[in-house]
Formats: sequence, structure tokens, C-alpha cells
Amino acid sequence: MNRALNAFGALIAALALALLGGCATSWTVDSDVTTFSRITAPASPATYRFERLPSQQGNAAAQASLESMAELAMARVGLQRDDAAPRYSAQIDASVSVQYSPWADPWLYAGGWGPRYYPYPRAYGGYGYYGYGWRGAGWFGPALPPAANPWYVRSVSVLLREWPGGQVVYETRAQNDGPYGGNEPILQALFDAAMQGFPNPPAGARQIDIVIDTSAKAPSVAPR
Repeated sequence: MNRALNAFGALIAALALALLGGCATSWTVDSDVTTFSRITAPASPATYRFERLPSQQGNAAAQASLESMAELAMARVGLQRDDAAPRYSAQIDASVSVQYSPWADPWLYAGGWGPRYYPYPRAYGGYGYYGYGWRGAGWFGPALPPAANPWYVRSVSVLLREWPGGQVVYETRAQNDGPYGGNEPILQALFDAAMQGFPNPPAGARQIDIVIDTSAKAPSVAPR
């Protein structure tokens, strides 16, 4: 059974890499989106500038890359960047974390009773052996890290404040998880999903699928 799970997990990872490697002309990024808007009528012109938190100012190159993605997504819904005369300020953020894959063999990567590898210290020759015992935070230390089939969790957020006054008028977040290893195209799709429906999207949680067509210049919303 474990071998079957491992084989299936490896197949999923291989397919994911093939998709991102250009073997397919398109793939779909499914996003969980939560949006709240207080904008009754969009400003005209709907201009904005980016604002950075102190923590974001320390990594200007990475933040500029995220802002370029957000700028594309915001332009598609009618928002135009104008640092000199903004009606809104835009604060954006993104995160990427790696977790245990849901396809990982639980006997290898999770705590439990079963076989595992015990290394000997260098003083005893530096070799190891496979034994049997409790795996996880317990008798033999922490569980082994996920050596294969990582699972990525990515999210982006956009916060708009209206000037003058600085009142928050738009808040949106999009999240996706999966085995795909390429950050940039998925983060771009997440920004596109997060801005869908601006300025008056359905309030609360919804799911938006963005189709990334490698032969096109812009992602598109998948029919549902």
C-alpha cells in the first residue's frame, strides 16, 4: 500500500513538473479568494501608488517583483499606477511555504511506530542502520523532513486605502496549494484571482480558477 502511495505521489509530482516545464500549453490555478469592498463607485481616474511596510523596504528587489505582478493584475480591472497623483494607496504582500505533501508516505514522514534510520555519531564510525521504533518528536528525535513531493502553499493580498484620509476601502486575499514548484506564474495568477470583480466583487469567500495559457500574454478566468 505504501509503495502504491509513493508511486502515485511521484506521478503527481512528475505531471506537475511537466506542466510547468512547458510540456503543456496551459494549466489551471485554482484559488480560494476572500474579498471585502467598501467602494460604492470607483474613483475616476482610478489611480494608485504602492506603499511598503518597513519590513518590506529591506528587500526592495523582491518587493518590486511582487509589485510588478500586482500592477498587471490591477491594470486588468481598470486601476492605473500613478505615483504622482494617486487616489488609492496599495499595500501588497505574498507568502510561500513548503509543507508535507498529502501524498507523502506517512510511515516515512509522520510520527508513528515503524522502521526508521538511526545515525551513529562520528565517534562510533559515522555509519547508521535501519531499526524499528517510534518516529516523530519522541524517543528518537524529530521526524524526517519531506525528501520528495513537497507541497507548496502560496497566498497574496492586496489592501487599498483611499486618499485623502487613508481609510481601507478594499481588502482581498487569494490562496493556492499544490505540488507546482514555479512561484512566479502562480503568484501572478493569484494576484489576478484576488482582483477579480473589482470594485464590487461578491463579499466573502469564493473560488476562482485562472487558466495560464503559455501561448498568451495574460491569464484568463476559467469557465466554471
